[in-house]
Amino acid sequence: MTDETEMKKPMEMHLAELNIGRLIAPTDDPRVKEFMDSLDFINGLGKQMPGFVWMMEGSGEPGKGNTENKIGGDPQFVSNLTVWEDVESLERFVWGTVHRKFYERREEWFEILGGMHFVMWWVEPGHQPTLEEALERLAARQREGDSDFAFGWDWLRDAKMHRTHACRPSAA
Repeated sequence: MTDETEMKKPMEMHLAELNIGRLIAPTDDPRVKEFMDSLDFINGLGKQMPGFVWMMEGSGEPGKGNTENKIGGDPQFVSNLTVWEDVESLERFVWGTVHRKFYERREEWFEILGGMHFVMWWVEPGHQPTLEEALERLAARQREGDSDFAFGWDWLRDAKMHRTHACRPSAA
């Protein structure tokens, strides 16, 4: 990708991200127990990270994380929607904390999806995107590829860590 097609952070904007996945089993199934039992810890860690701004929340019930924010009425199709000050902050959390160990084990808990399951976009400070808005961004990226409207890691000039930790074509 050339510098002309890579996006640099617009001034005074925050980075929103949506990651979706379909669990291999219902949230109360032993096959996803370790993942479910770790959600509160991982989400809490993210909220304490420098650069963290906001996270879509569930009911607050312990051990549920935000898995109640299911997609299309499917209780196994879950999402994670957050906002960060910049790409470096998000990268530090994803690949520079214990979150990385869970990321690397995602195939144990999530089905392999046939299409893109991750999208980022810039938002005004203070904006808390809705799941509907985020899914629209993901659909745009699936249809058109990376653009200023919806993009992945490669679109961001300031993203560095993903180059050595990029997602293999596998599970969410």
